[in-house]
Amino acid sequence: MIDTLMELAMTFWQWVVFGVLVIIGCIFSKFDGQGEDRVGFEYAEMPHMKPLPIPTKDKGFFKGIWHWLMGVRQWEICDDFHFKLGGVEYVIPKGFQFDGASVPKFLAMWLSPTGVLLMGGLVHDYVYKYACLKTKAGNNTEKMTQSQADKLFRDICIEVNGFKFLNYLAYWALAAAGFVAWNGHKKRGTHL
Repeated sequence: MIDTLMELAMTFWQWVVFGVLVIIGCIFSKFDGQGEDRVGFEYAEMPHMKPLPIPTKDKGFFKGIWHWLMGVRQWEICDDFHFKLGGVEYVIPKGFQFDGASVPKFLAMWLSPTGVLLMGGLVHDYVYKYACLKTKAGNNTEKMTQSQADKLFRDICIEVNGFKFLNYLAYWALAAAGFVAWNGHKKRGTHL
């Protein structure tokens, strides 16, 4: 009996990991509550965005396959996205391109990059690219650090979706590996 259970657990390891995370998340939420006002994130409507093609054409067979399997869908904001943080109005301008929450491919079947982490991911990607936010008046905020951007992501997501454990897992992943994207934008000179 135990051998059969172990064999099933090994065969369906993804579901076992998922089940364990759901149980931990349930316990975490039971003792910590759901949602709260952390940064005062408000918005009138969801961002209007369109998917951009994954660039596989004219890449050759193997590079095309690589982009198809490993590439990440990019999205473009079609209209200015207005939101508030702590009562201050900000905007992410039309034309901004982002990939949503950076979810590893093997987790994407459970957690869409444009699903429950969309709002935090959009604001976070903007801050990662420019190291600041843009006010509704068109001014840039003071320069933000990677740590501030990661905490903003976590807190916006907690306010929007209430899944604290999931948002903390995403936050810890950003703290561990987000420096790659942050430094990439810094090297490309996009930080204002």
